[in-house]
Amino acid sequence: MGRPGGIVLSDRQRLAWLRLIRSDDVGPATFRDLINHCGTAEAAIEMLPELSRRGGAARAIKVCSKDDAERELDIAERFGARFIGIGEPDYPPLLRSIDAAPPVIAAKGSSDVVAMPSVAIVGARNASIAGCKFAARLARSIAADGYAIASGLARGIDAAAHHASLETGTIAAMAGGLDKPYPPENLLLYQDICAGQGLAISEMPFGWEPRARDFPRRNRLIAGISHGLIVVEAAHRSGSLISARRAADFGRLVFAVPGSPLDPRCHGTNALLKDGAIVTTEARDVLDALAPVVGRDREPPALVEESEIEGEAFQAPPSEDDRAIVLAALGPTPVDIDDIIRHTGLSAPSVYLILLELDLAGRLHRHAGGRVGLDVPDA
Repeated sequence: MGRPGGIVLSDRQRLAWLRLIRSDDVGPATFRDLINHCGTAEAAIEMLPELSRRGGAARAIKVCSKDDAERELDIAERFGARFIGIGEPDYPPLLRSIDAAPPVIAAKGSSDVVAMPSVAIVGARNASIAGCKFAARLARSIAADGYAIASGLARGIDAAAHHASLETGTIAAMAGGLDKPYPPENLLLYQDICAGQGLAISEMPFGWEPRARDFPRRNRLIAGISHGLIVVEAAHRSGSLISARRAADFGRLVFAVPGSPLDPRCHGTNALLKDGAIVTTEARDVLDALAPVVGRDREPPALVEESEIEGEAFQAPPSEDDRAIVLAALGPTPVDIDDIIRHTGLSAPSVYLILLELDLAGRLHRHAGGRVGLDVPDA
């Protein structure tokens, strides 16, 4: 059933959105800036080479071709999946509100689960038997109260949470393309999720094999789609702690199950408790904490909406002097864009356009909270 309201992309717009987000150096924040500046994704695609050149790119930017995007759309259709743009009814509503939300996600499975409030359960891959049983118990009890259960399809705690919520609604966030589920031993679980009351989502292209650096992005999705996140067994350097940090950054509630101080798999969860995570020994701890939060009206996030006019496309390009002023103000240390505007004395549109040019040239690094800094190549 999905969510009412929002935008509905035409086939032509969906193709253009996919081309834009699949082009080099275009991330979620850059995508939004391009739409704001150019008016439409089609206009942004036309302007990418020029904007990148003005930013000082060392090479020509690679723009996703129409043929490549159409090929991915065809693969998705044959796979039984679909692409959903931010703001469309079936786009997870909480995910829309996070910093740099993905403009387009691929999804396979039931859209009904998107309309449910959700709780994430994550934890160790090499989880103990007791940890898996407790994660499953939490998942069943929380799901019985009307929640979908979100996780990352990993071994151990993730798999236990998904299995326990197959009949009630579960969401699997993927690190690779939807056609590249990982790990391979959870393929049957993945198929059960997509065939039943579950949904799999990914922001990565079809055919993308997940790499180590892709999992933090997946963790961001898990945290972003959920009202709260529960960690069951996590070592000190666990990816689950990344999920917990992102959940806290997004203003979500973070829960942790206490464990033995003698078990390395519990060191991370116990550290979360010291840092203020909510002690969780039963499902009621989670449900009581979430009750005042779920259903509370949130400030609706701005949609990425295309305009029939060309946005700021007719704004005169910044001068070389203005670019030099902004570059001199930037360094590797991230700063707020408002501080750049105040420091340089340039107009906000000029600063945003210069930053967009630098971003497309691969010279800008975007940080959490909308801060930016110069990209420093690896030595």
